[in-house]
Amino acid sequence: MQQPHTSLKIDTAQNYAGSTNAPSTFAYDVIIIGAGASGLFCALTAGKRGRRVLVVDHANKAGKKILMSGGGRCNFTNYDIEPKHYLSSNPHFCKSALSRYLNWDFIGMVSQYQISYHEREHGQLFCDTSANDILQMLLTQCRANQVTIQLKTAIQQIQALPDNTGFVLTVNQQANQQANQPANQKSSQQTLTCHSLVVATGGLSIPTMGATGFGYQVAQQFGHTIVPTSAGLVPFTFTDKIGDAIKSLSGVGFEVIAFNERISFRLPVLFTHRGLSGPAMLQLSNYWHVGEPIFINLFPSLDMAAFFAEQKKQHPKQLIRTVLNDQIGAAALPKKVMAILQSLLWQDMAETELANIKDEKLAQLGEQLNAWCLTPSGTEGYRTAEVTRGGVATDKVSSKTMQSQLQPNLYFIGEVLDVTGWLGGYNFQWAWASGFVAGEVV
Repeated sequence: MQQPHTSLKIDTAQNYAGSTNAPSTFAYDVIIIGAGASGLFCALTAGKRGRRVLVVDHANKAGKKILMSGGGRCNFTNYDIEPKHYLSSNPHFCKSALSRYLNWDFIGMVSQYQISYHEREHGQLFCDTSANDILQMLLTQCRANQVTIQLKTAIQQIQALPDNTGFVLTVNQQANQQANQPANQKSSQQTLTCHSLVVATGGLSIPTMGATGFGYQVAQQFGHTIVPTSAGLVPFTFTDKIGDAIKSLSGVGFEVIAFNERISFRLPVLFTHRGLSGPAMLQLSNYWHVGEPIFINLFPSLDMAAFFAEQKKQHPKQLIRTVLNDQIGAAALPKKVMAILQSLLWQDMAETELANIKDEKLAQLGEQLNAWCLTPSGTEGYRTAEVTRGGVATDKVSSKTMQSQLQPNLYFIGEVLDVTGWLGGYNFQWAWASGFVAGEVV
C-alpha cells in the first residue's frame, strides 16, 4: 500500500454514539486498505462470495510492487512452500493459511488464465512475459466480482462504531487534476462505511513506491503491538578496507555457502560497488542482526584445509595462489577475486612455497577460505529491501481468519503482519494465502 504519513485519527465513533446519524446499513461490506497483492486477492475472494468490496489506495496505480517484482517477471510462488520458509515471532502462525490456500491453487489460477510461466532454480516460478500478466489476472477477477478499486485516496480518520458492528472512514480522494483547476478542487473528502475493515498496507520496504508505516499506526491505535521492523532480503554494506576490496570486485558473482550461527544458504553471491548482494546475501540478511559477523564458504565443495595438506605433498614448490588457480578445476574462483583474497588473507605468505609454510598455517588459511568472516557495517536499508521483517504481532490475530482479537471485524493480511518469507516467491504465496482466508470470512 502506498500510503503517505497523515495525521491519522483512529478512535471509537463518538459522534455516532446514541445518534440517529449512526448508519443502519453500510455502503460496503468490506473496505480493504491497500491495492497490493494481498489486498487484491482478499478483494476478489470476498467478491466471489457476493460481498460489496471497496479497495482504497493512495497510489495512482494498483499493484505497483507486483509489477516491479522478479525483475518485471513476478516470482509469483514456489513449488516448495513450507512453514520453515517463513520468519515470525510465532513460527506456527503461517501454517493454517498456507495449508488452506496452496501454491497449487494459485498455479491453477495462473494456468486458467493461460499465463505462461517457467521454473528457475529452487522451485521459483516466474512469468514468461511480464508481471503485468499477474496483475491483470487479479484486476480481471476483481471486476468480474464487482469489486470497486478507488486509487489516489488518503485515509484521514478511522472510527470504530461503539457497538463494534463496523467502521466509518474519512478519506480524501485526489481528483484528476486539470492544469487550470482551482486548488480547492484538487481533492474531495468522503465518508465511507463498512462492516469489515482489512489492513493490507504492506511494510516499509522500497519507500520510493510510497511505502510507509501506516498499517502499523492502525494496528497500534487498536491496541496491537508491533514487532520491531527492519529491512529484509537486502544487500549488506561494508566500510574501510573490506569495503574497498569488495567494491573493486563489483559485478563479480559465484556460488558460495553464506551462513551464520542460525542458518546457511548455498546460493550465488554478487559483489557490488556498495557491498555484497545476490541470493545468498539477501536470504542471509533475514537472519542477521546489526553488529554480527557473517561467514562465507568460498569453496563450498572442498575441505580447503585438507586440500592444502594434499597440495603440499604433491606440489611442494608451488605458491598458494598457483594451486588455487590451477589445481581446483571447476571450483576455481575468478583470478581477480583470488588477488583480493591474497591481499586480505595470506599476503605474508604470498611468495612462499608450500613446502616452507607450516602445516598449521595452511590449515588455518583453509579454514578461513571455508568460513571467511566479515562484519557488515549495515545493509542498504528499506530503499532496496524486498520485504520488511517484523510487523503487527500475531499473538492477537487469528491464524485462521486474520481477524484481530482486540477489535471485531478488523483484519490484517500480507506483509504488514510479522510474517516474512524467504526470497523465491514465498512472500507472494503468503499474500495470496492470508488474503484468501480473510476474504473467505469478511
